[in-house]
Amino acid sequence: MNSTSTIKSVFITGAGAGIGAATARLFASHGWFVGLYDRDVAAVRLLADEIGSHQTISGRLDVTRPEEWRAALEGFIARAHRLDVLINNAGILYSGAFEDTALEDHLRTIDVNVKGVLTGCHMALPYLKKTAHARVVNLSSASAIYGQPNLASYSATKFAVRGLTEALDNEWRRFGIRVVDVMPLFVQTAMVHDMDAGSIRRLGVHLTPDDVAHAVFTAATGSSWQTPTHTPVGLPTRLLYATIGLLPDRLNHWVNGLLSK
Repeated sequence: MNSTSTIKSVFITGAGAGIGAATARLFASHGWFVGLYDRDVAAVRLLADEIGSHQTISGRLDVTRPEEWRAALEGFIARAHRLDVLINNAGILYSGAFEDTALEDHLRTIDVNVKGVLTGCHMALPYLKKTAHARVVNLSSASAIYGQPNLASYSATKFAVRGLTEALDNEWRRFGIRVVDVMPLFVQTAMVHDMDAGSIRRLGVHLTPDDVAHAVFTAATGSSWQTPTHTPVGLPTRLLYATIGLLPDRLNHWVNGLLSK
């Protein structure tokens, strides 16, 4: 690729598996240049080999470390010469009773899911500003619609991502940058294995990584005026998102408590 290339490029965190890997494959299938970043360097290298070295760059990225963001973005721009879309996908989840989860695990969840997204947005902005119609897609969650028992810190982080998305989507319009998120329910990835929460037992796991990848691709490439700030993924999430503001608070509280048992 050269500095005058018109090939669009996307930078994906947590690209080693699950939603991130499915999203990378989808963008690549549409001819995009794809940056694959993860703490698991071996995983993104394998994915880069699968997609093709001419269309990818891969590397290590711990999203909690600004110096790794800086190095990853500089290396990406050296190859792609532009940043059309940043996808903040990396995230972790701990489930179970709040008091039974170690404090360091709660704090680690905040570091990765909130500080990682905020750091990525902050450090990518200079590159996004240089690309017309650039976009940020954050991975939020149905857990950002109403606080989820046994997922307290995870749910709190996704509320933070939702709030950051809304704020920056307004603030960065002056740069011509849209900031949006997708909000899936439980997805068939390693993250939900052995998950201890009543809501997953009640609602099940029906979404695949490909389902979410398609929602991410639409959020990243759709018309700016027609793309909503939030995209709920899956029928239960869409129903909850549509009704939560219409129901009395106590009824919302009761419904969510019932789902968590």
